[in-house]
Amino acid sequence: MQPNAGRITTHVLDTSKGAPAVGVRIELYFIKWSGNEWNALKMAESLTNSDGRLNAPLLHEGKLEVGEYELRFDVKRYFAQDAQTDVTHVLWTEVAIRFAVRDTGGHYHIPLLIAPGGYSTYRGS
Repeated sequence: MQPNAGRITTHVLDTSKGAPAVGVRIELYFIKWSGNEWNALKMAESLTNSDGRLNAPLLHEGKLEVGEYELRFDVKRYFAQDAQTDVTHVLWTEVAIRFAVRDTGGHYHIPLLIAPGGYSTYRGS
């Protein structure tokens, strides 16, 4: 992969543990307006590794298009795999982050910081 080739990457940190979130299922969708509705085309799916990252970019090698994308993080399943987390107190089941791609050669790194009672995100590098 060329260093300046457009790509979408992410990582997930569990701020309640101060550690990477391992085994979070992440789906990437391309969002397109068609007629009178938004349509979501699934582009990729992956699981976070022991570092809370993906083994490869979700989208790369010239596949990045101008438009809107959405990352969906299955945090309910992540919290359910931890015996010490009471999932009845976990508010978030899925975190969806929609963002715009304007530069097909850009690196869009969208991290997620998650805890049972909250989450945040930002554009990383």
